[in-house]
Amino acid sequence: MSIEQPKYTVLSSSAHREVRQYEARIVAETFVEGTREKALSEAFSILASYIFGGNEPAARVAMTSPVTQSQDLEQIAMTAQVLQQMAKRDDSPYWVVQFTMPASYRIEDLPRPTDARVRLREVPASTLAVVRFSGRARSKTLLDKEKELREFIERESLEPIGEVSYAFYNPPYTLPPFRRNEVWIEVTPMR
Repeated sequence: MSIEQPKYTVLSSSAHREVRQYEARIVAETFVEGTREKALSEAFSILASYIFGGNEPAARVAMTSPVTQSQDLEQIAMTAQVLQQMAKRDDSPYWVVQFTMPASYRIEDLPRPTDARVRLREVPASTLAVVRFSGRARSKTLLDKEKELREFIERESLEPIGEVSYAFYNPPYTLPPFRRNEVWIEVTPMR
């Protein structure tokens, strides 16, 4: 079974690292407080409820991949694929988790969320540096992959303009060797 993913073009590639140009997309997002793992689980449930009919007119929206999670240490106000972004508010960790909506929708055509914690937002086109890996996306692994990605960005003379994001492509029942995970950092467009 094929699950839709955001459209992108690979601008450069080196082993399991790439620089990609993503098209603009629409996301459903929510903010959750707690540890990364707890927040991801809770936010996934909130967003899954939206796409499985927790909306007006109780319509189903196709699941896409990945679920994303990003880190932003500045105070943010409901901004930020599923993408989970960490923010600091009063020294408590908040995460924003995003589901990318199917490309066939315009924002005005999507069902209206009935849960006030869900927000629909357009994300502009962006250039992302990416490192891909399989296995479990444990916190230590994510930090190691982020370090690897930042070293790649420096070697390639790219300029990071965003915070780190984590992208998870598979359901939790997928065996670890078959999981696809990525770490993303937005960079200035390549010339």
